[in-house]
Amino acid sequence: MKLFAMTDVGKKREINEDYIFASSEPVGNLPNLFVVADGMGGHRAGDYASKHAVEKVVEVIKSISDDADPENIIQRAVDAANAYIYKLSREDEALFGMGTTLVIATCRDDVVTVANVGDSRLYIVNDFITQITTDHSLVEEMVNLGGIDREAARTHPDKNIITRAVGVKKYVLVDFFEVFIGESEKLLLCTDGLTNMLSDDEIHQIIERSNDISEAGRGLIDAANENGGRDNIAVVLVEPFGGQND
Repeated sequence: MKLFAMTDVGKKREINEDYIFASSEPVGNLPNLFVVADGMGGHRAGDYASKHAVEKVVEVIKSISDDADPENIIQRAVDAANAYIYKLSREDEALFGMGTTLVIATCRDDVVTVANVGDSRLYIVNDFITQITTDHSLVEEMVNLGGIDREAARTHPDKNIITRAVGVKKYVLVDFFEVFIGESEKLLLCTDGLTNMLSDDEIHQIIERSNDISEAGRGLIDAANENGGRDNIAVVLVEPFGGQND
C-alpha cells in the first residue's frame, strides 16, 4: 500500500480547520484507516472540532475489540465523536455551534468501506474519476432537484452550507458505501478546499500525469492554491495495491 496525506492552510485563511489521520497499518480491528475532516464554527472552534472529532474516532476504533465488521466499528466511532463534540460545544460558549465533516475509509483486500458526513469527499481514481460519497450540502440538494447543474454548483454562493455535520446535533446520520477497488486504482479523500478550486477532470488529470501518489498529492494542493486557495486543503491519496511507500 502506498499513501500520501497532507493538509495546507491555503492562501486566504489564517487557521487550518482541516484535519487528517492516515495509517496503512492496523488500527484496532481495522486493517488500515483514513480520515479527513473539515471543521466549522466560530473563532478557532472549527479547527478544534475537526481535530478532536478525528482523535475521538481513532481512539474509539482502537478500543473496540468485540467487533470485526468495519461498518459497525466506524458507526460506533462516529457516534462517539458526535456525542463528544456536541457535549463540548454545549459546555464552552466559545465552541457553541461547532461541527465538522468526516469522510472515513478502510480497505480489506479489494473491498473499501466508506463513511461520510458533510461535504468532504471520497473518489476512486483509475481511467476515470468517480465520486463515491454524496455531499450533504444545500447545493447538492439543488442539483438533485434540477435547480442548477453540477458546474454551477462549484461556484454557487451557498456552496459552503452543509446540511449534515458531526457534533451539531445530538445524533448524526452517517452514509455508508461499500465499493470494490482494482489493482491499479487509487482512493482520494479530500475536503472542499480542493474540490471547490479544481474540477473533477482537473483532479483526474493531475493524478494521471504524476509519477507517483506523492507527486500527485502535492500537485493537487499546489493547483488548488494556484487557482485561488480560498480554503484549507486536505488530501489523502491511497494506492491499496501499490506496494510500499518509496
